[in-house]
Amino acid sequence: MSVFTIHHITKYEYDRPVKESVNEIKIFPYASEDQEILQHDVIITDQPDILLYDDYWGNKTGSFNLLSPHKVMVIESKLKVRTSKDPNPQFPIPSFAKDLEAVIGKDLHLLELARTAESKSIDTMRGYIDLFYSSNKSIADTVKDCCQFIFTEFTYIKGITNIETTVDEIVEHKSGVCQDFAHVMLELLRMIGIPSRYVSGYICPNKNGMRGEGATHAWVEAFIPHYGWIGIDPTNNVWATNNHVKLAVGRDFKDCTPAKGTFKGPARQSLSVYVSVGYEDGQVFEEITDVQLQKQAGSEGAELIIDNLAGQQQQ
Repeated sequence: MSVFTIHHITKYEYDRPVKESVNEIKIFPYASEDQEILQHDVIITDQPDILLYDDYWGNKTGSFNLLSPHKVMVIESKLKVRTSKDPNPQFPIPSFAKDLEAVIGKDLHLLELARTAESKSIDTMRGYIDLFYSSNKSIADTVKDCCQFIFTEFTYIKGITNIETTVDEIVEHKSGVCQDFAHVMLELLRMIGIPSRYVSGYICPNKNGMRGEGATHAWVEAFIPHYGWIGIDPTNNVWATNNHVKLAVGRDFKDCTPAKGTFKGPARQSLSVYVSVGYEDGQVFEEITDVQLQKQAGSEGAELIIDNLAGQQQQ
């Protein structure tokens, strides 16, 4: 087991007052048997009431409003969590395509998470699949080999993609960050018929120096009959470990965005995101990202969609 202290601050600043800000946050650890919340405080500018509910995918979600004029909005999460994931899951009962077929048709979520998206790179991705998949391979081995293929064939480079980058674009230059690797892996597994979902969270400091540590991170969960949802990280070529803290799941990044919302009033806004992750041995990793967002055309009353990860991808 591992215990982490995670401090996550999202700060919006506006060059003139805005009002009627309506927001949604998904910064609460996902409810599961391998994550125990020891303490969690959420502090927001002006201390608005937070309406809590579970969304379609089972993510704990908060909704709040800042109605009065304001030039700053800060969303702060202070989390202490204990994780107990098995870093080397065992699959003594192998699962194959016929086992998936027996359960997918009875579950709307699994059907949706096995559905592929339209893509111009379909032929290229079919070629990828031919390199690591065979029909006599178990689901677990297929997932593991798909993860290794992406880790080996795609290059981890920050700054060349953003949250709007499509799978076609990622496949074209075969590089990106964790968010990109997760999106590609999701499509490859779904093309094979394996229900898969995007996972948003943190990857915490460790002596192995995993890619993306200390920042918001993304990986994949695949549905394996007899075992359920199993996490795997194509950015680091590992099954999800005690160093992975899960916040939200969904079809892709858009279902898991830690914060998003709208406000009224034209304004130039800037966004900064701070993440600090403390490990049991006292090691602390910090990351600060400053993002200049674009001015929205229009007069007062126009709505501007804000996304607290616009420009700050999950790394």
